[in-house]
Amino acid sequence: MLDGVTLTMGVTGSKLEKALGDQFPEGERYFGLENFGNTCYCNSVLQALYFCAPFREQLLEHSSNNKTSEADENLLTCLAELYSQISSQKKKTGVIAPKRFVQRVRKENDLFRGYMHQDAHEFLNFLLNELVDTLEKESQKVPSIQHTSSVEGLANGLSNGPINGVKKEPLVTWVHKIFQGTLTNETKCLRCETVTARDETFLDLSLDIEQNSSITSCLKNFSSTETLNAEDKFFCDKCCSLQEAQKRMKIKKPPHILVIHLKRFKYMEQLNRHKKLSYRVVFPLELKLTCTMDDADSEYSLFAVVVHVGSGPNHGHYVSLVKSHNHWLLFDDETVEMIEESAIQTYFGSANEYAPNIDHGYILFYESMAADDNKS
Repeated sequence: MLDGVTLTMGVTGSKLEKALGDQFPEGERYFGLENFGNTCYCNSVLQALYFCAPFREQLLEHSSNNKTSEADENLLTCLAELYSQISSQKKKTGVIAPKRFVQRVRKENDLFRGYMHQDAHEFLNFLLNELVDTLEKESQKVPSIQHTSSVEGLANGLSNGPINGVKKEPLVTWVHKIFQGTLTNETKCLRCETVTARDETFLDLSLDIEQNSSITSCLKNFSSTETLNAEDKFFCDKCCSLQEAQKRMKIKKPPHILVIHLKRFKYMEQLNRHKKLSYRVVFPLELKLTCTMDDADSEYSLFAVVVHVGSGPNHGHYVSLVKSHNHWLLFDDETVEMIEESAIQTYFGSANEYAPNIDHGYILFYESMAADDNKS
């Protein structure tokens, strides 16, 4: 059973085609996704990932190389099939019902089974990790798959256990090659000045936010030096005791696609619940990543934003803003429309807590501007 396809363009479809006219990109398809009650969290992430060029290419390649039966179906095959359906439509615009994919998500994870409001960032994490698991299982069936030969490729939560006393290096899947970066956590003992460094990998960065700030300042705070003292003292192996220390986090290896999650939902102890922070956080169209180990600036270009619409964490709506062939589009479930690049700033957040604006950038997708960044 294929996902359902609504082939009627509808008013928005014809509007979009008229708006783009001769500038409609050759071979591109702009399809809205039907909402099954509460699946905007899923639709918004799927649209952002569809317009992540290396991710879409890999899935379309997977779809053309692997014809699977229903018995072999998994999230990877369902997503590959959905993207293949969208890209091969005869019409340029329309609506697709990702029914099979949503059914698979609900089957795999009971968190997404009900009709409660779900978190788009939790869904993105779940999806990428599921794809990694599936690709790793597939590779175990194919002995010729390459394993990484560098220690740098070791992922914190992904390393395989020792076999006959020899540690097997983890597989670097195409998901890792696209999204994975490496952080170095450095701790310096203030007594003997020994620096202990520990590497850990990430598929996205979750940043604390402040009112009237920017992504650049949030990243600076993320990598700022923190003093460990009193109850938080560090056990120094050289001193063999608890000591005051300084700790900082730096990006050792920036990813090809940098995904930034703004922590807009904060648990308030006095309220005994989560509250949405509608803070204004400026996210630029072009970002220089300065918190790297070698202090070399990595430049990134914004291509998608998942937006949370609503005043609280337990209700609301998600839409996505996507850059495709130098045009910005707004995907709101079944509706797709063009927006001006200047409209992006209306999603930065509210300069004061009681502003009427409730549409706030939540997950940002940046692509590295370095041409050879992913040729590793």
